[in-house]
Amino acid sequence: MPCGTSGSAAIAGAGLSPARYNCVLKSNLVAMRSLRRLLLALVTLKFLPPSWRVAGFLAAGGVAGLGAFVFHVSRAASYLSDDPETCVNCHVMGPQYLTWQHSSHARQANCNDCHVPHDGWLRHYAFKARDGLWHATVFTLRWEPQVIHLSRAARDVVESNCRRCHGEVVSEVSARQHATGDLRCWDCHREVPHGRVRSLSATPGVFRPELPAVIQPKQEPTIGGRPVRPDKKGS
Repeated sequence: MPCGTSGSAAIAGAGLSPARYNCVLKSNLVAMRSLRRLLLALVTLKFLPPSWRVAGFLAAGGVAGLGAFVFHVSRAASYLSDDPETCVNCHVMGPQYLTWQHSSHARQANCNDCHVPHDGWLRHYAFKARDGLWHATVFTLRWEPQVIHLSRAARDVVESNCRRCHGEVVSEVSARQHATGDLRCWDCHREVPHGRVRSLSATPGVFRPELPAVIQPKQEPTIGGRPVRPDKKGS
């Protein structure tokens, strides 16, 4: 008897009736067997003719190996962290990194604290992934301008994070909430934290973090051969 047509399918107390429970259990077992058959067919390449399966396994192994190599070369795992040095892996963020490094914010905040939303982990990583893909595209195609500016979406995020971190100060000095399109925090605090000189040629590259060769298993950035932050060496 179908699950939806049983008259004894009413909820008894906090659980299902025995008939309803058995029916749901049977449906779940059928679904699990179907999923198992599908996965087995994918792993063994049973959907291919027998004469093509060796070539299929070789192609699948090549794709998997290439994917693992790209994952390592691009330092993909580092983008899940909050280390500011990650932003200089492939981005043209040298001036932004160096000006942040010599600011008071370097002791209190990292890039993600200011440039990524913090109102939920889903929006946090969705915004980070979208921005990262766009930045990688701009860098790969050499579209970056000489002076980098915040996008419209990024402006709202940074403004929100300024108020989130400095909420107590803002509540004491602000007589009213700024209206939409009104002044931003950095319209007054222009030097925080990146200063006024922000072009790609404004800061010496010798102070930029460098990554070791891709063949080295430990991918820790250094500046002039020394740890970026010596206090983290033992951590």
